[in-house]
Amino acid sequence: MDLSRRLGAEFAGSMVLTAVVIGSGIMADRLAGGNVALALLGNTLATAAILFVLITALAPISGAHFNPAVSLVAALRRELALADAFAYWAAQIAGCVAGAVLAHAMFELPLLQLSAHERAGGGQLLSEGAATFALVACTLLVSRARPDATAAAVALTIAAGYWWTASTSFANPAITLARALSDTFAGIRPADAPGFIVAQFAGALIALAACSWLYRDPAREAQAESTAAATRSVSSRGG
Repeated sequence: MDLSRRLGAEFAGSMVLTAVVIGSGIMADRLAGGNVALALLGNTLATAAILFVLITALAPISGAHFNPAVSLVAALRRELALADAFAYWAAQIAGCVAGAVLAHAMFELPLLQLSAHERAGGGQLLSEGAATFALVACTLLVSRARPDATAAAVALTIAAGYWWTASTSFANPAITLARALSDTFAGIRPADAPGFIVAQFAGALIALAACSWLYRDPAREAQAESTAAATRSVSSRGG
């Protein structure tokens, strides 16, 4: 698939995902009558549902990353060219910001805002690292074990993350930036966003290292080392 179509899929998927996260948060907050747990439940169900649909629909085109941390891992695994990964990041960030604007427009709110929703502290940062670790590990392991179950696994991981992490599992640097521009239920103060983003990338890299270790093939490594040793031996005799 050519890059322009892949970027279009990443932009569209990121936009719809963000519009659902923010829009469902606004709707849930309005309908829950002050019951935060009920509002979070509504936000969770909508997000998980659209993730399943978007990944199923767009994975054949772009891989359905919608997330710079996922694209970074794909680039490090040499599944995505580094230049393409940067292009994915631009499409994802632009899509997420467009999704925030779309959600605000639908609910007749100011299109761009600065969130006042405080999400600070070590527990919040640890939560984001753990949530992103879980997301990336789920993606890597399930796509290898049961590729057809990846969409459901990712949707369920995010749904669980809303409830087992103190941060409600943003797990996505691009959507974190967009949510900083939304002073709604799903928002995050701009001052808190950089810490979330650093924690998210850290969690993704730790997940990559852990999954690479889990699937390490000792026999293949031994064969590679044996071949390298033989090559060095031949080279030394030739010298």
